[in-house]
Amino acid sequence: MKPVVVPMPGNERLADSLAAALGGERGSAIVRRFPDGESQVRVESALDGRHAIIVCTLDRPDDKLVPLLLLAAAARDSGAASIGLVAPYLAYMRQDTRFHPGETISAQHIAGWISSRFNWLVTVDPHLHRIASLSSIYPIATQVVHAADDVARWVSANVRQPLLIGPDEESAQWVADVARRIDAPFVVLAKTRRGDRDVEVSVPEVERWRSHTPVLVDDIVSTAHTMIETVGQLRRTGLAAPICIAVHPVFAQNAFDDLRAAGAADIVSCDTISHPSNRISLAASIAAGVRGLLP
Repeated sequence: MKPVVVPMPGNERLADSLAAALGGERGSAIVRRFPDGESQVRVESALDGRHAIIVCTLDRPDDKLVPLLLLAAAARDSGAASIGLVAPYLAYMRQDTRFHPGETISAQHIAGWISSRFNWLVTVDPHLHRIASLSSIYPIATQVVHAADDVARWVSANVRQPLLIGPDEESAQWVADVARRIDAPFVVLAKTRRGDRDVEVSVPEVERWRSHTPVLVDDIVSTAHTMIETVGQLRRTGLAAPICIAVHPVFAQNAFDDLRAAGAADIVSCDTISHPSNRISLAASIAAGVRGLLP
């Protein structure tokens, strides 16, 4: 039987693409809140004996997790043979250790909650820093989709003589991968973070790249302070205004406008989170990841 792709609110476009790519059926569900703030969900598609795929990217996760888990339970109650989760952006991965006494390791608990309701998970480039792999915290089957190939194709088609730049050491893996795919040079900057909104970036010798177009690439852009500082440093060296690319465009509060005001020539993102800057579609790559996990 054809799988049924059910989107949480705001995820309809990706659900449509996945249903088409997988030869499945686009399902539907109602997710609403009672006046007291409690969630109510209802599956409107026939799921008995079928494989259900729930699509829900997890930016601003605290408003989404309870209805998501309830929707998975509703799918199970409706007789679904299996239930998978497509979460292009996976939240809480940064809280991967106990930084201070009394804290909890949120990444492990979120993984436990999701694994208790779903049979498998597909996500895009999760923030794996102190966690070696998703399988170390998720007991269910997982598939990580990498955005590098799609980002590289966009850069190759739209940027003349790109110089790939990683704003900090954590971005090195993304930048090196994209640069390798299009045979472009890259540099990774050093970052000193004093707080959530106090970041200093040092720029290595880049004068020999003056004829190139700087392209900043990072996985998660939330407050954008690292990118903003990097844009300023690059401009002070006399390089051209950079193009900024985010795999996950969280853009908290005024981050997008602040980055644009800082002098970015363009701001482009993958569509893991719906945002006006989305110009790099990952639907085909995500569909390939889902195929590998469908029973």
